[in-house]
Amino acid sequence: MEPWTLVAAAFLGLVEGLTEFIPVSSTGHLILLVDLLGFQGPPGKVFEVVIQLGAILAVCVVYFARLWRVLIGLPSEPGARRFAGAVLLAFLPAAIIGAFAHSFIKSVLFSPWVVSASLIVGGLAILAIEARPRTATVNQVEDFSTWLALRIGFFQVIAMVPGVSRSGATILGALLLGVDRKAAAEFSFFLAIPTMLGAATYDLYRNRHDLSFDGGILIVIGFVVAFLAALVVVRTVVDFISRHGFTPFGWYRIAIGTIMLMVLMSR
Repeated sequence: MEPWTLVAAAFLGLVEGLTEFIPVSSTGHLILLVDLLGFQGPPGKVFEVVIQLGAILAVCVVYFARLWRVLIGLPSEPGARRFAGAVLLAFLPAAIIGAFAHSFIKSVLFSPWVVSASLIVGGLAILAIEARPRTATVNQVEDFSTWLALRIGFFQVIAMVPGVSRSGATILGALLLGVDRKAAAEFSFFLAIPTMLGAATYDLYRNRHDLSFDGGILIVIGFVVAFLAALVVVRTVVDFISRHGFTPFGWYRIAIGTIMLMVLMSR
């Protein structure tokens, strides 16, 4: 294995960790960079999916105390059961639809052209939603109703199109449904845990016969770097969003998507 491949795996892990929990599409960034760098990872796009677990582990570390309180409170505390139920309900639409659409998504939609267009459209959607006057009626994840959680779950399904952004779809969907920015961002963090765990497990199982030792090394490098980068992001992004909103991410998406379309058309 060439040293450059190891460096590229670490760089992609860094990008994953920095982008997983902000509405700019970590998967979209990875698809674009893998194409630009000519990175040859494990088959079946397993690298791009599994290293996201590093970012998910960061959420578990940062929010360990809160998640632990929910876990031990499940037998007796209504708030804990509401929290866990909301996350699981929001996870279901993507889990069910994703199982049926997995092959189509990987073979057709994992394209730099699709990602670039999705980044631009998503950026415009962010600007439009942020410009709308609204009043938040839900301020804590523990207050999410069953129907609210399920509707946010259907917004997450849109993020199966690479470049849309899982966190972006869930956060913006929550904003449209009356959730305040902080609670929307945090719910997106928690929803990522079962969603990405399920996606990574499914991908590893489907490609288990094609994985090699070298491919495993690349995944481990990307995983560790993604975890370290995501630790920083998870600790700071909620405060940033509370002060600045999502508009900066909308402009960023439009800029990156436009630049990538120009690069692709110049080839």
